[in-house]
Amino acid sequence: MDTASRSAAELTYRDATAADADALVALIESAYRGDSSRTGWTTEADILEGQRTDPKGVLDVIEAPGSRLLVVERDGGLIACCQIEHRGEAAYFGMFAVRPGLQGAGLGRVIIAAAERIACETWGVRQMQMTVITAREELIAWYERRGYRRTGKLFPFPYGDERFGLPQRDDLKFELLVKPLV
Repeated sequence: MDTASRSAAELTYRDATAADADALVALIESAYRGDSSRTGWTTEADILEGQRTDPKGVLDVIEAPGSRLLVVERDGGLIACCQIEHRGEAAYFGMFAVRPGLQGAGLGRVIIAAAERIACETWGVRQMQMTVITAREELIAWYERRGYRRTGKLFPFPYGDERFGLPQRDDLKFELLVKPLV
């Protein structure tokens, strides 16, 4: 059994609760911000400082109608999370984080496939959507290898809103990526 298959068999998924908020913030921050994020490959530390999210932001996702924040555990410990949100015939995928020391071993691929399956089973959606900072070319390429395609549809980065971090450059924007699920 390869590493990804073994990893998939060991993972459990559940919906996050309010009691998970602080642990989820810590996980998300560790994957994207500060020195701890540099042990993984998903770091945004070179383009954004400050926070990636906060307890209120996590609670908003947990409590929003049509939204699920999936907690991914192995051996009872939190190792990853992701959001799926129902948006008509599509689902939105976001707030994806894998513990930095576990990145690069195939977990992300397994988790995103599970999120796509859960979104299809839960809402019958035909497409998964996400937005990614365009400066994150390596991350976009990773999603393209998972079947996502760039749409060219761009959205401005929320400059001035410290809830999303402190930009270290002035050219940040998001691009919509999509993947057909059926």
